[in-house]
Amino acid sequence: MPSKPSGNPPAAHVRLNRRRYVMVLMFFLRAAAHAVVHDVLLRSPLVRILRSDPIPRWCQIARRYRVLAIELGGVLIKLGQFLSTRVDVLPVEVTEALAGLQDEVPAADSDVVIAQIEEDLGRSIESIFPHFDRQPLGAASLAQAHAAWLPDGRSVVVKVLRPGIEVLVETDLRAISTAIRWLKVWPFIRRRIDLDALADEFVSTTRAELDLALEAQHAQRMAASFADHPQIRIPAVYPEHSARRTLTEENVSGIKIADGAALERAGIDRAALARVLYRAYMQQFFVHHFVHADPHPGNLFVRLLELAPPGSEIGEGVPFEVALVDFGMVTEIPERLRAALRRYVIAFSVRDAAGVVAAYRDLGILLAGADTDQLTEVVESVFERFWGVEMADLSGRVQAEASSLLREFRHLLIATPVQFQVDLLFANRALELLLGLVTRLDPRFDPWRETVPFARDLASEGASTWQQRVRDEAARLARLPGEAAAVLTRARRGRLVVKSALAPDAQRAVQRVERAVDRLSLSVLAAACLVAGAVLDPRQSWVAALSVAIGAAVGLWALLRGWRR
Repeated sequence: MPSKPSGNPPAAHVRLNRRRYVMVLMFFLRAAAHAVVHDVLLRSPLVRILRSDPIPRWCQIARRYRVLAIELGGVLIKLGQFLSTRVDVLPVEVTEALAGLQDEVPAADSDVVIAQIEEDLGRSIESIFPHFDRQPLGAASLAQAHAAWLPDGRSVVVKVLRPGIEVLVETDLRAISTAIRWLKVWPFIRRRIDLDALADEFVSTTRAELDLALEAQHAQRMAASFADHPQIRIPAVYPEHSARRTLTEENVSGIKIADGAALERAGIDRAALARVLYRAYMQQFFVHHFVHADPHPGNLFVRLLELAPPGSEIGEGVPFEVALVDFGMVTEIPERLRAALRRYVIAFSVRDAAGVVAAYRDLGILLAGADTDQLTEVVESVFERFWGVEMADLSGRVQAEASSLLREFRHLLIATPVQFQVDLLFANRALELLLGLVTRLDPRFDPWRETVPFARDLASEGASTWQQRVRDEAARLARLPGEAAAVLTRARRGRLVVKSALAPDAQRAVQRVERAVDRLSLSVLAAACLVAGAVLDPRQSWVAALSVAIGAAVGLWALLRGWRR
């Protein structure tokens, strides 16, 4: 999972920006009030007609959050980006409203930045970097980067935390923690989302990005992983010029990987580039189990080589290498996930829907209460509709079948409590960004064909598991005649008991009818008591006053029952 931060100041020792804290908290307070009114009070049968469609309302709140995040920067941008990936806990319309939130803010004052570097390294800036470009190469919410040169003439990039960023981060995290405590009031949210785990994931990854010494370790580990790769370049770290708030690395800039025109002018074979990039990330997933989780175009450069290194792939173009930078966001795929992924690959290869769902459970995706039987039906439907479809036809088939699948299993998708753990989430994020890049480089790129060798190796690691499963199935088949004889014997003796249950769809329909009748009876009882009180005049009769009180109490109770359900 993402590495833990080391050396960061404890939250208790960092003062807060009170004005910022109030601004952030007020936004979440207004969002909570909105939820109380529209998603609690207006769910009552008597006033439900006043309740509008929740998706557009929450999309509007997401857009307002974007405006606030752009205005204040800091952790709010990171939170928006984090939530935009959480399709497991948020409706896709809301994640799309948050998507594209760019982490670009005005640069901090260069004099203040230089003073912080000198404090970190204990020397004057001239003795550290004879030339230091005051104009940053780029500025983000947590850090900014400057070009510089070492005394021996080597070109470097100096990444520096924004001065005072610890105060802004702890302020935002404190406000977000308060908002999460408010969210835990809703039973539906508590049942469907592990808010504590979600908060811990976000806090740990955010604080890890504040420790540039930890990022240096990530870069060095990645460099060791690709030391023998002829076309992957990881920038060297200069520890003597680095500290917790300052990171100095080799300058490996080149052509931005998304700049198609520049790649074409340089004569680079884009199909070969796509293969090199994709295979490098497959190595991270399946071989190294340590993944650069932020492969967006700004973190990937293409560098021209004079000669093609042995074992390299250049296609019909000129020799090149791919440089990866910015290792603040990485994820490690631990053994527990590797074992579950092996089970998933084996189950998927033999179209074993139940095995796929069991792998989901082992991966920690399914929370308590998930209907695994219905999920198995979903996976079986996907196998029936998409198995064997060529990549060229897959997109059209998905579009044609998606609406049908959504209608068929919409209730399950809404009700099933699923939540990705952060290491799996980051791996999934990296894969999504990677697929977008390679498809842009080569529209005919076939990820299935490129993934098969790595997946086969992963599955072969679990060959003993596969063999054991075959033996278990053979043993189960061997027991079937004896089990069948036992059933027939119980039937002859009149001791056979058959248990029946409604199908899941029928159960849900019955439950909806029961709840509707329940609410209707409560509403009629409340109305009767209120009418009785009005007829008898509460000022004249204690019976009337009691009727009004009972009516109000029953109405309130019905409202609360509707909320909880």
